Amino acid sequence: MTEQPVISHIQAAPLLKAHRHGDADAETSLDLGLSKTTARLTNDGCIFEAGTLSWEDLGKVADSDNACYTLESSGERLTPKKIFFVSEETRRHVSLYPTKGAPALLVAGFPMHRIKHVDPMEDTKLKIRAAQPSGIVLDTSMGLGYTAIEASKRAQEVITIELDPAVVETAKLNPWSRELFINPRIERRLGDSAEVIEDFEPDSFTRIVHDPPTMALSGDLYSGEYYRGLYRILRRSGRLFHYIGDLNSASGARIVPGVIKRLEAAGFKNVAKRPEAFGVIAFK
Repeated sequence: MTEQPVISHIQAAPLLKAHRHGDADAETSLDLGLSKTTARLTNDGCIFEAGTLSWEDLGKVADSDNACYTLESSGERLTPKKIFFVSEETRRHVSLYPTKGAPALLVAGFPMHRIKHVDPMEDTKLKIRAAQPSGIVLDTSMGLGYTAIEASKRAQEVITIELDPAVVETAKLNPWSRELFINPRIERRLGDSAEVIEDFEPDSFTRIVHDPPTMALSGDLYSGEYYRGLYRILRRSGRLFHYIGDLNSASGARIVPGVIKRLEAAGFKNVAKRPEAFGVIAFK
């Protein structure tokens, strides 16, 4: 978890505009929109409580529309550093993609959240509405932790699994992920989801939210064997929500029939499409 200032072009561009207009100060955010602060605008740059960010560095942030930056302090100067990792686990690039709300996770250039028409937090709330979390919840793919955080507002306990340490480090730098690391109802586990679920006893969970990366990145999490593992650990009358992507897209039309067929073969009943949440629900 970080308390470091974090900004993107969404915060940087208005500061530059205010400076060009000759304003003496301007309101902005140093946690990607979660709260507001006031910056003093001088010839040297933007002055915050933590230090001064030069106009040159602020311009670099403003010109980067697909990245978020921490502001690292060195004496009285703030220096932007792109939130970006190369995973030692997968060799994929991991970074934060800014939106007007919560940022999205980028893995190998693929956004792990919906970023068109809804922001990642709205996307998460649609999934949670379909999953209806209660009791003990399993979140099979942690990412930035938005699902675990939202589920914990209704559930007794949430266990969330993440494969990649680079994703965990990215989440630690994301202000919108802070609760993931401090909420006592959330337990984080690191490892391959397909292997981790083997450690759970049968009937361990009342709800499962399965929100895997795209099939191109994690096809095994769409397999019949994996679905049988989820069925084993879900309690009778338990609910599974499986995020797939836009069901009405060309890729959705190809993937969904196979997903439904494999879920039913694993034992799930009443598998139903939930297009507003980009997924399907199923029951044990």
